[in-house]
Amino acid sequence: MFFRIPLCLLAISSFSSAATIPQHGASKSHQSAKVGRDGACTHGPLTRNCWSDGFSIATEYDEKTPSTGQTRTYNLEITNTTADPDGHGARLAMLVNGVYPGPPIIADWGDILVINVKNSLQDNGTSMHWHGIRQLNSNQYDGTNGATECPIAPGHTKTYTFKATQYGTSWYHSHHSVQYGDGVMGTIIINGPATANYDYDLGTLPITDYFYLPAFEINERAQHSLTGPPIADNILINGTMKNANGGGNYFKMTVTKGKKYRLRLINTSVNSFLHVSMDGHPFTVIASDLVPVVPYGTDQLAINMGQRYDVIIETNQNCDNYWFRVGVAAECSENKMTNSTIQIGAILHYDEAVDAEPTSTGVILKTTCDDETNLVPYVAIDVPSAPLLSTLKEISLDLSGKDAQNNLVRWLINGSAMEVNWEKPILQYALDGDTNYPPNSNIFEMPTANAWYYWWIQSVSTNPVQIPHPIHLHGHDFSIVAVGDDVWDGSTTGFSFTNPTRRDVATLPAGGYLILAFPANNPGAWLMHCHVAWHASQGLSMGFLERKDEIKDAIGDVTSFTEGCAAWTSWWNGDHAYKLTDSGV
Repeated sequence: MFFRIPLCLLAISSFSSAATIPQHGASKSHQSAKVGRDGACTHGPLTRNCWSDGFSIATEYDEKTPSTGQTRTYNLEITNTTADPDGHGARLAMLVNGVYPGPPIIADWGDILVINVKNSLQDNGTSMHWHGIRQLNSNQYDGTNGATECPIAPGHTKTYTFKATQYGTSWYHSHHSVQYGDGVMGTIIINGPATANYDYDLGTLPITDYFYLPAFEINERAQHSLTGPPIADNILINGTMKNANGGGNYFKMTVTKGKKYRLRLINTSVNSFLHVSMDGHPFTVIASDLVPVVPYGTDQLAINMGQRYDVIIETNQNCDNYWFRVGVAAECSENKMTNSTIQIGAILHYDEAVDAEPTSTGVILKTTCDDETNLVPYVAIDVPSAPLLSTLKEISLDLSGKDAQNNLVRWLINGSAMEVNWEKPILQYALDGDTNYPPNSNIFEMPTANAWYYWWIQSVSTNPVQIPHPIHLHGHDFSIVAVGDDVWDGSTTGFSFTNPTRRDVATLPAGGYLILAFPANNPGAWLMHCHVAWHASQGLSMGFLERKDEIKDAIGDVTSFTEGCAAWTSWWNGDHAYKLTDSGV
């Protein structure tokens, strides 16, 4: 007689097959396999720090990038449709290839990406931004309409071509006003080395707030209201969740006991600061945004809008189901689901367990709106301290209850709410050698090659609405030299110049300040903005023209830029269903 031994009772070796997670409405999540690289080393479960000949986790990727000779081509089409991700009922949506989230973009460090984006929306322009991607010498493909391109006109296609000079986890989304809030987004995995070992890669886990009203309708309400936008109705994890009445479905991650899994967490919300945990399975954090970090353990993580964390979990618990919990940071965010009895989250399912909702218990999630503080970049980069006080530029942040011109709520940078020109992006000024920037362009120049620039972002004390803001920079990671919850007093005591945290999204505390630094080593037109979609729409954005005289030579062929603007201008000057009523980004 033969007896079957449940796998959950065994410590499974590293040779057992990988568990996979299907992306909701998309292809299966990418798994890491044991793959040889150039014969120099083997990147595998026990050697994740290795990559290829001359490249490893210790490589400074801003200075040195492999060339794989591989080109990864993706075709994305944006359409008008409807969606019902939580069972509440269908609403109008704009989706990529008809699914939410859109198809994952997967490549290896050093690959060339060629991504064709077709705009099949009837009455909307669009663009596609590759969040956190450096775009070295490819500024025209950053995907920010009004900054690096004109919007893609309906019926037209834009091809984005760039090299994966970084590795890790990110996402892509429309940068056409608040369009990504209606579904125009997907995730990005760029495979590379890691700071800790793991057996399998579970892929991306995007988490977002979800509104039953279309994003553009909410945006119009927000622009006319001093009390803020409507409250989100739900949270989606990988595009699905139960609703307050119990309909809908939880997302399920299936794993095998005795393994280590990499999980890539992304907050793709438009207006929600979140906290997450996994019952019985603490996180080992190995990357924040696209920056590998010295591994550290924690039982929960704070994730602001646009931020990403790569974590490792070890499946060493009893064969069962466990909650992946999502909490809304109540000090700065709201969600109607917090008033229901339905658990907000997803399910970690051991493959030999019975399918059921978990009965596990976990930690109490925080409600604060502060970034993680244990992020030590694995590749150390120090910030020069001497030039800070003499070169520091102040960026004040304020709120105008209603601006004089349009009687709309506006967020201000140094007294100015940004407004882009969809027909003449910031990049065009650099290509033309034109310095007659229009009012409300909020452009700052960075002329000196490789010099460090320092930025003091301060929420002014008279601001009537003191809330935190996730500040995102295009084209760079920034070093976080200082952060405080009040007005900076001018002292540099306590500032971090020795390998400070680097990332591309950092939280400006309510009523407080950030002091950020980054070198001028990437010629281009780059935005820095709040990643609360309503705030960016209301003007909380600025542009850097970095080494503007070198941009034309750095980016090379601008045919697609010129042709795209000609197509947009032709469509925009004809009959169209809407006007530009916000910042445009």
